[in-house]
Amino acid sequence: MNDKLEVTVLLPCLNEAETLAVCVTKARRSLEELGVAGEVLVSDNGSTDGSQRIAEEHGARVVHAPIKGYGGALLAGIENARGKYVIMADADDSYDLSNLGPFVEGLRRGHDVVMGNRFRGGIAPGAMPPLHRYLGNPVLSWLGRVLFGLKGVGDFHCGIRGFNRERILALGLCMPGMEFASELVVRAALAGYDIAEVPTTLRPDGRSRPPHLRTWRDGWRHLRFLLMFAPGKTLIAPGAVLLVLGLVGTAVLTRGPVTVAGVRFDIAALVYASLLVLVSVQLLLFGACAKIYGRSSGILRDDNSPLWLSLMRFEVLLGAGLALIAAGLLGTVGAVSWWGSRGFADLEPQTIIRIVMPSATAIGVGVVSLFSGLLTSLLALRGVGRPTPQDRGAVRDGSATGGGGVADLAHSSAASRD
Repeated sequence: MNDKLEVTVLLPCLNEAETLAVCVTKARRSLEELGVAGEVLVSDNGSTDGSQRIAEEHGARVVHAPIKGYGGALLAGIENARGKYVIMADADDSYDLSNLGPFVEGLRRGHDVVMGNRFRGGIAPGAMPPLHRYLGNPVLSWLGRVLFGLKGVGDFHCGIRGFNRERILALGLCMPGMEFASELVVRAALAGYDIAEVPTTLRPDGRSRPPHLRTWRDGWRHLRFLLMFAPGKTLIAPGAVLLVLGLVGTAVLTRGPVTVAGVRFDIAALVYASLLVLVSVQLLLFGACAKIYGRSSGILRDDNSPLWLSLMRFEVLLGAGLALIAAGLLGTVGAVSWWGSRGFADLEPQTIIRIVMPSATAIGVGVVSLFSGLLTSLLALRGVGRPTPQDRGAVRDGSATGGGGVADLAHSSAASRD
């Protein structure tokens, strides 16, 4: 590796013959004007229109990306980059590659990631569909700020951004599709990286064909990714609130009907309160499983010895599950005995349901807890013997041995290729 290079301008490419030449030329000229020792690297995703030849003819270096998809191309490019800093951008001539100065300056000041902001720099007419400009990007950017504390990021999905190569390699990024853009920012935020933002401009796509981005499919993939990377706020916190409401409602309505503001709540409300308990417990357990998976895979990094982790051990959940099942069965036996004392005749639902419903709920929660214990055990085992993100970064630089490179991702990412 040539350690003298400061900046690599990385362009993911899939049949970009119409615009690739102008993108490479603009990037090279900008580096020259800035006096930066750098390169333009085209990470090709299997182009069939001669993009590879065009890139080389205009002074770019070309590498082959073995994993299909936007993220796959960027992963290969980052691993093969020779610069200390990497500035990535789309190869459709929509971003201003002739003005890389703000990104280089931000990286030199020590920021780990420097994001572009199209809303601050200027969006040319026709450059961004109204649905993206007024709904998609604002909503996803707002979610990023709320869920991950990215207060200084106003354009969460800007396609041009710079970063310190070593710091990003240490994260062990792995998303092969369009959600790679979200993964980079989210994982950097979770790791406590310094993220800044600079204005940039956006102009209409220079290609005659439709873009690779698919509004609803890729928008949903980004949204799903954001929600799943914040289980504490999207699953555990709502689950805790719903559990309190469900338990209070079940406890009160088990004793008898309740009238609030002239409205009478009886057995129908009891059924829904019991359902709320079951659903909230599932949210809590699923959120905890997501956290355990994130910790074991190196994706999430929170406190070293959280209390919830000790409560999610198989032995604890097994004991809690069996106790709840036993309590539910005890209540069921009591209900059947009470029914038998009346000769198994027809019973008043308002009476028997107050015993049966909490008992059935306890059994359901107990079964869910028991099998969640098995799942958490499997998720915890996932971390044994796996390389950490730092290990994977070392592997890419040849300073350690083990898995974790792009080639190793080819098999695991095949099912989710773009």
